[in-house]
Amino acid sequence: MSRKSVAAVDPAAAAAAAAAAAVDPVSCNGPAAAAAVDPVSCCGPVRSVVLEVIDAELLARSFAALSDPIRLRLLSFIASADGEVCACDLLGPSGRSQPTVSHHIKVLFDAGLVTREKRGLWVWYRAVPERLDALRAALG
Repeated sequence: MSRKSVAAVDPAAAAAAAAAAAVDPVSCNGPAAAAAVDPVSCCGPVRSVVLEVIDAELLARSFAALSDPIRLRLLSFIASADGEVCACDLLGPSGRSQPTVSHHIKVLFDAGLVTREKRGLWVWYRAVPERLDALRAALG
């Protein structure tokens, strides 16, 4: 019986069906887990649940990307920009060489904290606010 037909018969049963299909916020279990936009958003707050091994590893990789002052400054520069930032504009604020900036940006990208789009000769970076919000919520 589809969710729509359940709702027509019994509203309480419809609510139960919707709850069963939802992602468990603590363990990311459930049919909708595969469709979750950000895997970090499935991790429960560290103050309220004991993290599963896989969730702890995912969070650790994301927080490790933020553990370097240069990466934190680069992320701050990108996130505070109106929209996106060209790779050519990242050298000045970081005070580092191009290869060093590229390395740190790759770490941020691999952690899902920034997205990138190549246009012609340049790469444009944009912060991923959903990932930042998910990390903040995990500390909640």
